[in-house]
Amino acid sequence: MSSVPVLEASIQDKVDAFNKLDEKLCHYSDVLGLLSWDSKTKAPKKGRSLFGKARGTLSTEAFKLSISKEMGDLLEFLTEDKVWEQLDDATKACVSERKKNYDKSVKIPADEYQEYVVLVNDANEAWEAARENNDFASYAPVLEKVLVFKKKFAEYYGYEGHPYNAMLNEFEPGLTVEKLDPLFKELREKSVEILNKIKASKSQPREDIFAQDYDIESQKKFNQYILPLIGFDMEAGRLDETVHPFASSVNTGDVRITTRYLKENVRSAIFGTIHEAGHGMYEQGVNPDYEGRVIRRGTSFGIHESQSRFLENMVGRSKEFWVYFYEDLQKHFPEQLSEVSLDDFYRSVNKVDPSYIRVEADELTYNLHIMIRYEVEKGLFAGEYEVKDLPKVWNEKMEEYLGITPPTDTLGVLQDVHWSFGGFGYFPSYSLGNLYAAQILYTFLKEMPDFYDKIEQGNFLAIGGWLKENIHQYGKLYSPNDLIVKLTGEELDAKYLVRYLEEKYAAIYQF
Repeated sequence: MSSVPVLEASIQDKVDAFNKLDEKLCHYSDVLGLLSWDSKTKAPKKGRSLFGKARGTLSTEAFKLSISKEMGDLLEFLTEDKVWEQLDDATKACVSERKKNYDKSVKIPADEYQEYVVLVNDANEAWEAARENNDFASYAPVLEKVLVFKKKFAEYYGYEGHPYNAMLNEFEPGLTVEKLDPLFKELREKSVEILNKIKASKSQPREDIFAQDYDIESQKKFNQYILPLIGFDMEAGRLDETVHPFASSVNTGDVRITTRYLKENVRSAIFGTIHEAGHGMYEQGVNPDYEGRVIRRGTSFGIHESQSRFLENMVGRSKEFWVYFYEDLQKHFPEQLSEVSLDDFYRSVNKVDPSYIRVEADELTYNLHIMIRYEVEKGLFAGEYEVKDLPKVWNEKMEEYLGITPPTDTLGVLQDVHWSFGGFGYFPSYSLGNLYAAQILYTFLKEMPDFYDKIEQGNFLAIGGWLKENIHQYGKLYSPNDLIVKLTGEELDAKYLVRYLEEKYAAIYQF
C-alpha cells in the first residue's frame, strides 16, 4: 500500500468535501441497516409495512445525495488524470466505488427508486405470509412487480451480453454469465460424480443421531458459548433469532448476526450461526481507519460468502473442530449424544443427502441448489420464464439437479427471502464463496501447514488473525478479482473446490 501523498490545497479541499459527503452517506447506510435489522428481528408485524414508508423516505434521501450535483462534480474533478494520480489508494478506492454507484444510480428517477424501496418492504411481508401459508399465488403479483423494477434497472444500468449480467455485477463486480457458466459447469459435473460415488458407497454415516429433538434453549446456550471462542467479538456484535439467518453491519463496532432454531434439526442453528459469524468477523476486521468511508465493507458478496463458508465448512465441519468442541456439545445434550462417538458424530455432520432446503443442505449438494436458482434467474431475465410458472420450473429443476421434488412450495420456490428484497444475482455469490474459500484454504495451508492442528487446539485466534491480515482488513480496497489474485497468485479456479470435495468425501465415505 502506497504512502499518503501531500496534496495541493485545491485538491485537498475537494478530497475533504468528498470525504464529508462519503461519510454522510455512510451514516445514512448505518441507520438504514439498523432499521432493516429491526424489521426482521424485533419489529411487530402490524407496524412493519407502515414503517416501510419511513424507510423508503430515508432511503430516497440517501439515494438523492448519492447522485447529487455535488457528488457528480466532485467525482468528475477527482477522476481527472492529473488529480487521480495524486490520490492515495484508499481515496482512489472510495472514489471508484462512489463513481460506480453514481454512474448506475443517476439513471434511475428518484420517484421510481422510492416506489421500489417501499415495494420491497411490502414484498418481504408478502413472502413471509406466503411461506407460512404455502401460498405462492398470493406472493406472485408482488414478486412480478419487483421483477419488473429489476429488469427496468438493468436497462438503466446497461450491460453487455446477457441481461442478467447487470444483476450479477451488482453483487460481484466484473462477473458475467459468460465467466460463470464454465465455472459452474465444471463444479456441477464433478459434484454429480462425487454424489454418485457416495450413493454407491457401503460406508454410510449414521442417520439416527440427528433424528431426535434438541432443546432450543440448550441450542441457544451452546451457540452463545462457541461464538466468542471462534473469534466473533461479542462486544462488537450480537446474536438474535429470525426466520432467515443473516448478518447486518451497522459499523465495525456493531455487527449483528442472526440464526434460526429448529427443535428437530440442531445442525441448522449451529452451522447457521458459525456461517453468519464468518460474515460478522469479516466486518469486524475491516481497517478501523475506513470507518465512515464507503470501503468499510467487504469487497463483494462472493468474497463475503467465502469467509462465512470457510468458517462454516472448512473449519466448523472439520473433524478437528469437533475434537475441540464435541465434549462441550455432549454436555449441552447428554441425552442425545452421550453414547455417540466423535467419529460417528463427525461423519453424520458431513452426511450427504439431497434435501429440499438450501440453508440446511450438505456441503456437496449445496452448490446444486445454487445452480437451480441461477438457472431460474437467468431464465426470468431472458424472458424464458414467467413468475406464475416458477413453482413448476423450480420443481422440475429440483428433480433434474437433485433427484427430489418438493411436496410444497414452502419447501420449494418460497424457501428463500432474496427475491423479495430484489436480490436477483445474489445467489451465485454463495457458490462463488465456496470456490473462493477452497482456493483460499490451499493458500492458507501452504503458509500455515499446522492449520488443522490449530483448530484441534482451539487456536482460532491464529486463524482469524491470518484472515484479517490477508482479507478482512482491506474492506473494498481491492476488487474481488484483484484480492484473490493478490492472495493466491491466480484468478478463481474451480479445481480447488473440486479437489477439496473429492478428498473430504473420499475419506468420509471410503471410496
